Amino acid sequence: MKFSKYGQQFTQTSAISQLMDDLGDALKSPTPVNMLGGGNPARIDKVNEAYFEVYKSLEKGGIEGGAIESVGNYSNPQGDAKFIEALVAFFNRHYHWNLTTEHIVLTNGSQNAFFYLFNLFGGQFEDEKGNTTTKSILLPLAPEYIGYSDVHIDGKHFIAIKPETEEVEHEGESGFFKYKIDFDALENLPALKNGEIGAICCSRPTNPTGNVLTDEEMAHLSQLAKQYDVPLIIDNAYGEPFPNIIYPDVNLNWDENTVLCFSLSKIGLPGARTGIIIAAPEVVKTVSAMNAVVNLAPTRFGAAITGPLLNDDSLKQLCDETIQPFYAAKAKLAIEHLKQQLGEYPVFIHKPEGAIFLWVWFKDLPISTTELYELLKQKATLIVPSEHFFPGLDISDYPHAHQCIRMSIAASDETLASGIKVIGEVVRSLYDAQ
Repeated sequence: MKFSKYGQQFTQTSAISQLMDDLGDALKSPTPVNMLGGGNPARIDKVNEAYFEVYKSLEKGGIEGGAIESVGNYSNPQGDAKFIEALVAFFNRHYHWNLTTEHIVLTNGSQNAFFYLFNLFGGQFEDEKGNTTTKSILLPLAPEYIGYSDVHIDGKHFIAIKPETEEVEHEGESGFFKYKIDFDALENLPALKNGEIGAICCSRPTNPTGNVLTDEEMAHLSQLAKQYDVPLIIDNAYGEPFPNIIYPDVNLNWDENTVLCFSLSKIGLPGARTGIIIAAPEVVKTVSAMNAVVNLAPTRFGAAITGPLLNDDSLKQLCDETIQPFYAAKAKLAIEHLKQQLGEYPVFIHKPEGAIFLWVWFKDLPISTTELYELLKQKATLIVPSEHFFPGLDISDYPHAHQCIRMSIAASDETLASGIKVIGEVVRSLYDAQ
């Protein structure tokens, strides 16, 4: 069979498909695997109990309502109306953004949302005179989320900026670093000045690093987006108010030039595939039309489970009092294990400011972390190598991009200890063999 140019890109192994295949194989493995490579959230008993209580209350609706209603009928293409109303009330109550239901659209997960948004603002553009130009999505700081890489239909996908890297302390300890946006490089980027950028996008906290851009960095990005008349897209999948896996005291802002993206995945409902976009009405209307073509309508089960928890703020309470402290404790435990295993080696950890990962830099490692990934996989330990997290950059002469790994901290304490022990053994042997 002959595939289109677009179809052919799916015949090649992509970073995200390789990751998901390896994770799937690990789940089917008859022997235990140290699963430190995925993005699945942890199973937190108190959170699951809260969802189960809502589910049981839905059961009481019987055949004519409740749980059956949430899966037995389509919503409109914008998404479940009651859930959108609950979201409007929630954000206006806590952030005073003066949203209406015209500002929110649901999607089948964040990955679905970014497929829409990146193809809405990137790719081929035609002006009033019929002239065609190609616009890219600007990532002001890479590394960035692995799932962005392959969602474009046409055009040059991304243009990215290398980060500034600063060694910092964390809780009085050395051995940490932090990425910052290189605004000099960003402001002098020819593609930005020449109108070749369709949108600016960042995640906060960042997947894979756990980096949290400061309020000053976010304000600067917002100013640049308005200056060049492009939207600022913020991937808030790990940020406040849900799941609120974010530790610095920062502010969440929105205006009609900002596209804010949320997800129910990291509050423990990845299978519900529910993404949330807050944007100007024209964006909401267009994404709703895309929903109608691609999906007919977004799923409703996630809305049915979390809607009641939004209405009485119990979801926010779960995030603030259970989910955030859970991952903070996991990060602390993983750091203790890494320091124990590799404290005497040139290994640095990105300052943990949020999300469910640690980003670990093996400075001057004698092999690439893609090769390290294969060695660890042979020892039933999965991580994700850094090379996949730099869309829009040529990393052939950028050693740092080949020296890091993303490690999930959502695993059990036993798996964290076992997996980091294997990582320590393999990495020590590589350094010692130099």
